Amino acid sequence: MTKTARSMAGLPWIAAMAFFMQALDATILNTAIPSIARSLDRSPLAMQSAIISYTLTVAMLIPVSGWVADRFGTRKVFIFAVSLFSLGSLSCALSGTLTMLVCSRVLQGIGGAMMMPVARLALLRAYPRSELLPVLNFVTMPGLIGPVIGPMLGGWLVTVATWHWIFLINIPIGVAGIFYARRYMPDFKTPTRRFDYIGFLIFGLSLVCLSTGMELFGENVLPVIYAWLILFAGIALLFTYVLHARRHPQPLIDLPLFKTRTFSIGIVGNVASRLGTGCIPFLMPLMLQVGFGYSAIIAGCMMAPTAIGSIIAKSTVTSVLRRFGYRKTLVCVTMIIGVMIAQFSLQDPDMPLWMLVLPLFLLGMVMSTQFTSMNTISLGDLTDKNASAGNSVLAVTQQLSISFGVAVSAAVLRFYDSLSFGSLVDHFHYTFITMGVVTILSALIFLMLRPTDGDSLIKGRKAQLRRKSRDAKSCLLYTSPSPRD
Repeated sequence: MTKTARSMAGLPWIAAMAFFMQALDATILNTAIPSIARSLDRSPLAMQSAIISYTLTVAMLIPVSGWVADRFGTRKVFIFAVSLFSLGSLSCALSGTLTMLVCSRVLQGIGGAMMMPVARLALLRAYPRSELLPVLNFVTMPGLIGPVIGPMLGGWLVTVATWHWIFLINIPIGVAGIFYARRYMPDFKTPTRRFDYIGFLIFGLSLVCLSTGMELFGENVLPVIYAWLILFAGIALLFTYVLHARRHPQPLIDLPLFKTRTFSIGIVGNVASRLGTGCIPFLMPLMLQVGFGYSAIIAGCMMAPTAIGSIIAKSTVTSVLRRFGYRKTLVCVTMIIGVMIAQFSLQDPDMPLWMLVLPLFLLGMVMSTQFTSMNTISLGDLTDKNASAGNSVLAVTQQLSISFGVAVSAAVLRFYDSLSFGSLVDHFHYTFITMGVVTILSALIFLMLRPTDGDSLIKGRKAQLRRKSRDAKSCLLYTSPSPRD
């Protein structure tokens, strides 16, 4: 076997490892937040910055990852990314203050932003398109398993050891990833275009301001006026970037992408609807531990049904879309998700756990259907020329929406907590109702889709509609009154 052949054989395992590390880290922290808060002498309700700092950093740097890999080579960049991620994990474990933890999470985010995109880029260049689908399916499986294992593992580690181990567990996986990447990962390089540094600076600052502004609404450290000022600064910087991108020959994010109607609707729908779904991994373990008094391991196990439901639903999405189409599916499942988020307000510490397990399982199923539908309708009408750029924008949007979902739900929770009426459990209930209503309203965005949008993406959809049309016409002819009647 040649070195190239060996590289091709080992590459999917390397990418799968990167996907697993990222998925595990994204979910393992949530169940440990109350323990980390106690250790750092902070309120659990003010720990959202530990989550937002990571997702925001990843969102900012995803557009850079492709350019850096093309410039310096996929192997070098991937090893550098895994090294940074592992170093950030060690720094997180050694953190003695929230500030240090947030800085360490930023370091993790820099590594995480390049780790998975660069691995995916290497796969795209290493394999012919005819072999790509089974390879990508293999790579994504650990990413689906991570959310199942992550909360349970985080809860178990916090219970039997300390919260520091949720970060230390990344280090041996990272060392193994570096070793195998040095041996098996090919070092692809391509001629690079000029990087839009000014655009990156403006866009990055706008995201930081938007996220910080929303986070400050959930904190009591500064007057509310400062939060509004920072939020408006973020919006102003975003408009500044639009003006910059219109004049730049090769901008960071190509604005003509948004001329594709389904892409624009899909992106806006992603942001709006994920404000609700993004709050679940943050609010649910917090309510179970701080509000209901459950242990970290039980709170972690309670998040597994959502991930399992998501995995099971993957096989049914195509048949659902074939039957109802994208428009009906997205409107209906988004409204169902909103109702299910709101119904968590009915949960009570005295209720048996199975009455929480079932809704979480069903929520995972409908969320999986929604995410798959949103992602495919967003990218489906893009051309080969702009598909890569569209995919980057979608990845940024997904990370941002997680960050915004946590920031908004934390702000809503702190608002209700500042009121004089009701218990802490009541404040969690009010927050779930609020986020449920926001999600239901986000379904209105998908009404802008046409009934036929996405039909070309669903195998057999057009043929099914033609059969229904013929059957309807036949029924009409059969039931029409005769002239003598």
